Amino acid sequence: MKTCRLIARPLLRAALVAGLVNSLPAHAQSEVQKLNATLEQLLKRMEQLEAANKRLQGEVDRLSGAKPAEATQQQAARGGPADPAAGQAQADDARQPSKLEQALGGVSVGGSVAMVSQRARRGETPDDKSQLNYRADFEVEVPLAKVAEVGHSKLFFHVRAGQGEGLQFVHPTLTATPNSTAFSLQNGDDSATLVAQAWYQFSRPLGARASGAQPSLEATIGKIDPFVFFDQNEIADSETDAFLNNVFVHNPLLDSGGATGADRYGFQPGLIASYASDAKENDHWKASIGVFGSGAGASFGPSFHKPFAIGQLGYSGKALLRRPGNYRLYAWANGSFAPYNNEFARATGRTTGIGVSIDQQVAEGLSVFTRFGHAFSGDVRFDNAFTFGAQLAGHRWGRQDDRLGLAFGWLDTSSGFRATAATLDADADGVPDFGYSPTGAERNVELYYAWQVNANLQISPNLQWIGQPGGDRNARGIRVLGLRAVAGF
Repeated sequence: MKTCRLIARPLLRAALVAGLVNSLPAHAQSEVQKLNATLEQLLKRMEQLEAANKRLQGEVDRLSGAKPAEATQQQAARGGPADPAAGQAQADDARQPSKLEQALGGVSVGGSVAMVSQRARRGETPDDKSQLNYRADFEVEVPLAKVAEVGHSKLFFHVRAGQGEGLQFVHPTLTATPNSTAFSLQNGDDSATLVAQAWYQFSRPLGARASGAQPSLEATIGKIDPFVFFDQNEIADSETDAFLNNVFVHNPLLDSGGATGADRYGFQPGLIASYASDAKENDHWKASIGVFGSGAGASFGPSFHKPFAIGQLGYSGKALLRRPGNYRLYAWANGSFAPYNNEFARATGRTTGIGVSIDQQVAEGLSVFTRFGHAFSGDVRFDNAFTFGAQLAGHRWGRQDDRLGLAFGWLDTSSGFRATAATLDADADGVPDFGYSPTGAERNVELYYAWQVNANLQISPNLQWIGQPGGDRNARGIRVLGLRAVAGF
């Protein structure tokens, strides 16, 4: 490489000088010749410095008893750059923050806009068989000063806006919606904007254990999306990034089934306490318990009268196949649950249940997930929910940031719902609320491909099928074709 530089320099100099001499008038050529002499002196000086640097490096290697290659390895082992490119990267990392970064003072900001277009077969929707909607999210996290020098705290704000109701079907389903990004007021022509989340979090690290563990305590209070802290899943947890159908985004019993008792936008006031024990680098346990306002309390009414309570024990590590995985077990109880047979009245019931959420990498670029939920009590439309699927990374076909996802769902209607759905008229309007006799389980399938156009834009075609919608074996299956575009930073 050095030989190439020694050859290239005089050639480059000669080319520049020749070009200048030929293009300049005669009275300016003497100045060019002076410039050439100065340039030659500078080049000689650079070569002398490079030679001196090489002699100095050789002397250092001789005194340390290491060969040049070994010295490079030793430097890398000490954390230093192993090559000039790495040295430049290290210099870039050590640069001073910009004025904007200094002004923000550690504040992190993120935003995204998701637009979804879906189309169903003729006769499956009451009006238009296609639907377009958008949703915008803006999040800000603000670190705060230490609390009594014993712990850290932060504020989190989340603003959401949107328009469009999403597809509505002639036959009711148990999944709530095949498009979880739909976000609007009562009328599709209205746009909705609200502070979705606003919470404060305090965390305190505890003393290190002999095993190397660094446990910590954490408390969160405010207006919260409970699924940020419970029922998480690495590959099936975001309707703007993975599966669109509500049945795959969260545990259907908690979300579609309404066990959380959140407001119509999915948020509620709450308090969460957590204990995390990091025994090893890849071996983490976390126990959390949360209490949230439910029903009328979700809209800041009698917030903690008959609340929604949930406890979760989670493990993250490489316990299976020596590959990363996450395992979460949780149980819930809600005293302000809106039962299917009285959802039009003010009276509420009680529901309890358990759930599991698992995601596990099984091969390079291939991960699987599953969720299971069971309701022990309550007038629920379905009391068992089972979903599973897989995600394949695109590096296998030369698209490093693309993903392919496939998921299946099974929602088993409850015995109470099967017995009463055909004739139930809870709103007393003379027309049965459901008007059919459920006899089986609703089945769901979703396939998507996420094409990462660049760091800020993702386009994702999506295909869904809902078999036996509402658990009705006589109902025709629903097919939905969709396209999602998400731009964010």
